[in-house]
Amino acid sequence: MTTSLQTVPSNATLAGNTLDAYLGHTIRQLRQQHGLTIAEISQRAGISRGMLSKIENGLASTSLDTLEQLANSLGVTLSRLFRDYNAPSGGAQFVKNGQGMEVVRRGTRCGHTYQLLAYDQGPQKVFEPFLVSLEEQDEEFPPFEHPGTEFIYMLEGVVEYSVGGESFVLEPGDSLTFRGELPHRPEKLIQMPIRFLAIIHYGNPDSVDTE
Repeated sequence: MTTSLQTVPSNATLAGNTLDAYLGHTIRQLRQQHGLTIAEISQRAGISRGMLSKIENGLASTSLDTLEQLANSLGVTLSRLFRDYNAPSGGAQFVKNGQGMEVVRRGTRCGHTYQLLAYDQGPQKVFEPFLVSLEEQDEEFPPFEHPGTEFIYMLEGVVEYSVGGESFVLEPGDSLTFRGELPHRPEKLIQMPIRFLAIIHYGNPDSVDTE
């Protein structure tokens, strides 16, 4: 699996404590967690790379229309960009059943959803817990690679999951742990629907940043 989204720090932790700085930091973090470059997002959003760089560094204000284009390019809603602005920091996170943040990642297709169940509060993420749902039996998946260690716990269905050169048949209650840099993917969807928890732990948070 690849890396995906994280909650960015509250604006109290950002230099200047301004909305422009907060939005720029948010956009940059979301882009990096998707593993996308400035060039890719600028092309999707229809703005220049130079302007996107200025926005990410809090050096330029932008219209709501441009912000909406950027949000669409990142696979999030416009409100997501403002969600934690001026939000008080708390010690606990509570996510109701079915209300985890649905994220879009490379390899994501129809019938293949990820819900992020918790969000790191600081500038560096330590772990990401996903609820993964697969509902199209003929779907094919590209191999995923990412930093850290991944733990999978099977909840529903049966899937043959490949890691490196090995394959494992996972049934409800089974678990699988492996190094994220090994190519891995669902190899064969045996019994639908399939749901599993995928928790990625990053040993070195700095290593997840991708330009």
